[in-house]
Amino acid sequence: MPVKEKEPLIMHPRPSSIVAALYTLRDLDTDVVILHGPPGCSFKHARLLEEDGMRVVTTSLDETGFVFGGRDALVEVLEKVIKRFNPKRIGIVGTCASMIIGEELHEAVTIVQPEVPVIEVEVHAGYRDNTKGVVIALESALASGIISEAEFERQKTLLKEATMVEKRHGAASKEYLEPSRGDLKYKVAGRLLELIKDGKKGLNILNAKKETAFMFADINLAVSEVAEKLGKDENIINMANLDVTVGLPKNRRNAREIKDDLNEKGMEIHHIIGGLDEYPVAGNTASQIIGEKYSDYDFAVITGVPHALPMDNIKDMELFSITNGPRQVVPLKEMGHKHVVVEIDLHPKTLGINHIVESEFGATLREMAKSD
Repeated sequence: MPVKEKEPLIMHPRPSSIVAALYTLRDLDTDVVILHGPPGCSFKHARLLEEDGMRVVTTSLDETGFVFGGRDALVEVLEKVIKRFNPKRIGIVGTCASMIIGEELHEAVTIVQPEVPVIEVEVHAGYRDNTKGVVIALESALASGIISEAEFERQKTLLKEATMVEKRHGAASKEYLEPSRGDLKYKVAGRLLELIKDGKKGLNILNAKKETAFMFADINLAVSEVAEKLGKDENIINMANLDVTVGLPKNRRNAREIKDDLNEKGMEIHHIIGGLDEYPVAGNTASQIIGEKYSDYDFAVITGVPHALPMDNIKDMELFSITNGPRQVVPLKEMGHKHVVVEIDLHPKTLGINHIVESEFGATLREMAKSD
């Protein structure tokens, strides 16, 4: 029997399963989430999610709760949440502390008996892959009748592929990845502008994860605008994972908002390659289209999750990739992406909004085109 290869020990910090569960509840249009644990658990993301319209509260477990349990605290907070916020949907998310001491989230729900759906997520941050938090949240949503069996299976398939994308060429691909700010934006923008001016044929691909598309789309829009300004727009093919018919409620809504913005600004999308939650597989769709129609193109601009796009049909093109992950620069360079740009602090700027947000690289490209 073959010996299973041991996965590398990843030493750099990686996303938490607890946080992944929180974002999944957000995508399910949950009104209030109770974090059952210490007051500081997942503080940064809890605060950010409140910017996105989902209230996050905590049971504030302390040393006493670690010893004697936190059921009473959870019951009290659940009752207060119902009274204060009158939510239509509630989430309760475990933490390392509450799961280690064996808290039963359902016990508190049974005592309170809310009249609205409660999604109970018994999760901690000790899973190797943060996508485990998403799966647990979706399992509970399925059990509560909030999503269908078909959607649950679809999401599981996507999550499995998302995990593999990170293990192949992402943050889980090496034991330690040095963070980097990537290439200088003005130099990369200058080279891209040169190719567009010279009439080179280019692919302009948005393959972004969920709400991050609100800023990544601005880069693709800037490429389209500059090409039109220079009279070279017929040389640019636009692709985007903006299918409005698939995904959890928030993802469908955001895809529609971004698509409407692009349409309003006159950017034609030639190929829809998937939904906002389909970034792990949308790259395969894009690759197939490229192989069939555009394999002779000169360059490609890929925003969002560039490493999800197979290299087979783009390896001979000059690649411009824009990510928001400082630890994604090295893997992209190793894949063969010549220019890699990082949009720092992108994620916080794309929460709580419903329109495209200007990016640094997009602004740089537009400004350089003006002075040209």
